[in-house]
Amino acid sequence: MESKTSKSVTAGGYVQEFPVAIPDVDAFLTLEPEELAAKMLFFLRQRNADMFHGGNMHNEMWGAIGTSAPSYPRQRQVEVYLALAEAWAWLESQGLLVPAEGTNGTNGWRHLSRRARKIESATDFANFRFAHLLPKEILHPRIADPVWRAFMRGEFDVAVFLAMKAVEIAVREASGLGDDLVGVKLMRTAFAPERGALADANAEGGEKVARMELFTGAIGSYKNPHSHRDVNLSDPVEAVEAIYLANTLLRIVDACRRRIAS
Repeated sequence: MESKTSKSVTAGGYVQEFPVAIPDVDAFLTLEPEELAAKMLFFLRQRNADMFHGGNMHNEMWGAIGTSAPSYPRQRQVEVYLALAEAWAWLESQGLLVPAEGTNGTNGWRHLSRRARKIESATDFANFRFAHLLPKEILHPRIADPVWRAFMRGEFDVAVFLAMKAVEIAVREASGLGDDLVGVKLMRTAFAPERGALADANAEGGEKVARMELFTGAIGSYKNPHSHRDVNLSDPVEAVEAIYLANTLLRIVDACRRRIAS
């Protein structure tokens, strides 16, 4: 497929970035769509081109017949095509490839988006993926800025600690308890079923206990260990889950404040 306005850097009429970078087709096929998408994005950025077409990306994988240019076995074309199509679709779904103007876009030609042009390194790409794991706009105002920034820096343990520390501070403020109570003791006192300032008098006894244990377990599992020792939290997904838990707890505390005020 040719575009009158597109340019291309070619070798023997084709571009063979993937076979050069990943000579083993089995290694190529083991990559997840987002991993292939990252490599594809950087290959596209290196080209002297205004527009790109997914069909061309596939054709270029095989080299010109009769040449010694690197390529994958032609009997693996169906598998390779599917992997490429998944990576291309991932880039589009993330807003990194956008339709070209007019009929070019209708015919499948794509531009790199403004966001894609800002991704210049593997670190930039990793940060882009992390940002999608933790959308800042859904976080509670108490943690939106500091926790999100720590997460984006890859400081996952710091992000979780800050989120849970915000829960502790919010509980102390809402319950009116002093600074002498911290961590688990603060949660058990604030949500004590019979006399806790944040316990819901209208809730069933078992629900009161469950609410107290929810806060106690969260603080004991995620805030206290970070207060006492270095916790090597390297999994962004685990960090996101803990931050979302803190986010939920903060909104529960907000509801407690409103109930007390009424």
